Amino acid sequence: MKRALLCVLIAAACLAQSTTSSTLIIHDVTVIDARGAPAKPHQTVIVRDGKIEAINSSGGALGGKLAGTHVDGTGKYLIPGLWDMHVHMVFGDWFPRGKEVTLPRFIANGITGVRDMGGELEVLQKWRKEIAAGTLIGPRIVMSGPMLDGPKPRFPRSIAIKTPEDGHRAVDHLKRRGADFIKLQSLIPRDAVFAIADEVKKQGISFVGHVPDAVRASEASNVGQRSFEHLIGIFEGSSPLEDEFIKGAKTEKQFLSTYDPKRAEALFSLLAKNQTWQCPTLVWERGGNLIDQTDFAHDTRAKCVPAYWKDVTWKRFTDEVEHDFNTDDLATRKAFVEKELKVVNVMHRAGIPFLAGTDTPPGVYIFPGFSLYEELQRFVAAGFTPMEALQTATLNPAKFLGLEDRLGTIEKGKLADVVLLNANPLEDIRNTEKIEAVIVNGRYRSRTELNRMLAGGEEAAKEK
Repeated sequence: MKRALLCVLIAAACLAQSTTSSTLIIHDVTVIDARGAPAKPHQTVIVRDGKIEAINSSGGALGGKLAGTHVDGTGKYLIPGLWDMHVHMVFGDWFPRGKEVTLPRFIANGITGVRDMGGELEVLQKWRKEIAAGTLIGPRIVMSGPMLDGPKPRFPRSIAIKTPEDGHRAVDHLKRRGADFIKLQSLIPRDAVFAIADEVKKQGISFVGHVPDAVRASEASNVGQRSFEHLIGIFEGSSPLEDEFIKGAKTEKQFLSTYDPKRAEALFSLLAKNQTWQCPTLVWERGGNLIDQTDFAHDTRAKCVPAYWKDVTWKRFTDEVEHDFNTDDLATRKAFVEKELKVVNVMHRAGIPFLAGTDTPPGVYIFPGFSLYEELQRFVAAGFTPMEALQTATLNPAKFLGLEDRLGTIEKGKLADVVLLNANPLEDIRNTEKIEAVIVNGRYRSRTELNRMLAGGEEAAKEK
């Protein structure tokens, strides 16, 4: 009952958006509904008042004489709007001009929904209201507000948790302020983690995030953590050294040398049974591990972000990663990146559900909007089919958020958050980048308008 209530609350928060009353008719388009069925060519899709009113074969007269905006979909493909399920849009003062830079980049790249995993709650709530009113261009947003971390938090505005009492108070406080869920960081003391798990059940809210360092992945799953981020806890729980790992230091070299397939199988079986979702942020896992091997200077996407991001925040993150985290040699780190893909494949085949997320923009040179394409490519590299990869950013987020009746697939009666592509993503997942138009809540935004949004974001990024 509490989970059902939470889904209703999240739905109300992220679905309220202004709609256009005009009718949109897309003719002769191939529909990819994201449920796994074969693509349906030569379809006419009618959108009215922000919803998909009808989908029928273009062989009939459906939509031909309707008043409204008519779009020729010949040779084009319609997919559900994409979700990035791990972003941080307002992170203290670390990523200025996010409203002008980040929000339009999501829409211009077909991302119609995001899960903000830690940020300024009141600012995000204000953005959400403006987007709902139609005065601001941006995606649907679900949000945690401030993250919960240990006694000495590492990130802006995080809530320090020292005791179980701190955990109880923090959950109650965030629920009353309107947070959609609770996000955990790594340094929360063990007894406080279980106090938080108890309190979220009482409050009818969910918790997600890092598996805290002092807790086993199996324990976090069993007390109801709904999603794990960055594969944290997975390699620890697949090693006979798990007890040592939760007490102190751990390295990727140790993860590789002690990985036990039988232990992994037992853990994955549990996670599948509990339906503990995974948001592995594979694009950032690769980027972070190989940060000293990446040519940031010549990445053309860098012109789309403010200098402060590159020269201050990302530089600080880069220094921390290189000196505090990337302590293994390059060969080991490359091997670990490849091992992560293999482990994700095993987890997927075990029945564990996955979400696409990028950790933009805190992930160094992980670009709002653009990097989700790379995340989908990493899923394919891990052995997912293009359809399965697409589902991690469409159907699966809708299931996770309890919005499957309204979002995530292209079906009659659902909200019209869809993307029109110029090539088939089921043949090559990279074709998700070939966007002709984005329709958000029934509002059609052409390629020309999307280009203007990108150009406007570039100009905003140049401002001091």
